[in-house]
Amino acid sequence: MKGYSAAQVRAAEAPLLAAGEPLMRRAASALARVIRRELEAADSVAGPVVLLVGSGDNGGDTLFAGAELRDEGVTVMAIPTSERLHQAGAAAAHAAGVRFVDRSDTAAAEAAIESADVIVDGILGTGTSASPALRGGARELVAAALPVISRRGTRVVAVDLPSGIHPDDGTVPDATVLPSTVTVTFGAAKAGLLREPAAHYAGLIELVDLGLGPGLAGMQPLIDTGL
Repeated sequence: MKGYSAAQVRAAEAPLLAAGEPLMRRAASALARVIRRELEAADSVAGPVVLLVGSGDNGGDTLFAGAELRDEGVTVMAIPTSERLHQAGAAAAHAAGVRFVDRSDTAAAEAAIESADVIVDGILGTGTSASPALRGGARELVAAALPVISRRGTRVVAVDLPSGIHPDDGTVPDATVLPSTVTVTFGAAKAGLLREPAAHYAGLIELVDLGLGPGLAGMQPLIDTGL
């Protein structure tokens, strides 16, 4: 598997986005398929699925996937970790009947996490700052979820990469990171997923082809496992 930098992936995506290719919808549908598989593995086709949703495109992917699952009858709850959400994704989730839980309502948020058969980590993506460590309410939410996941064996699906790892060098400045059962990464594997200590949190890496091959063809990956 070849690992690319976040900047390389964004550059490869740019011409497709400029041409109007629906990359987010493709990513969300692929994410929904993986979540369905994880529900089946948990012997709970109907959920609940709990979405931890950040403000960026990863949050949009997560919300669109949640809307798709809710349309199929899966119980889906979303806990926003930011005051802002991807507008179109949030509208789709609301229209589908996804239940939104205010993270400031600690009891409700903890009850949702406790009930989850699958938790979806859509908090941060590749557009994070130099230090990807979670902060504020997002960090508090993940810190509360960690012992529940450990005790219940809850399956975790990371969207593009586990929130809190650096997408390029694989550093993890704060161990408050959800350990993923599977990471669904889009377009190309991010180099950080293939490097320790981040690889420890990534679980199974599932690459979703978004047609970035031509854009990546002339780029030198940061890492090539040769596998």
